[in-house]
Amino acid sequence: QVQLVESGGGLVQAGGSLRLSCAVSGRTYSSYTMGWFRQAPGKEREFVARITWSGGSTLYEDSVKGRFTISRDNAKNMVYLQMNSLKVEDTAVYYCAARSGWATGRIDEYAYWGQGTQVTVSS
Repeated sequence: QVQLVESGGGLVQAGGSLRLSCAVSGRTYSSYTMGWFRQAPGKEREFVARITWSGGSTLYEDSVKGRFTISRDNAKNMVYLQMNSLKVEDTAVYYCAARSGWATGRIDEYAYWGQGTQVTVSS
């Protein structure tokens, strides 16, 4: 079993930055792919970014490319999402997710989920 705990959300003005963190504990494997997803009010959960645990390969949703950066610290079992140039439309609950093995951005690929952290971007 894998436990994921997100932190770092909050209220920020448009154009500002936030860094989300995801602490991974429990039964961890070097082959885990880690992802960030988000869900805005009244909308479905959507893919934001993912990173392979050992290879460092990253993938981003088009609307966050060039603004968000996913990274990981394997020694600390942490995954991060640096969010710059935030927009009002980035407002959502952000979730960390994990999958053993390779994954893309499909929600159904990920077996483990955190509880989420709220990000609110004001105009």
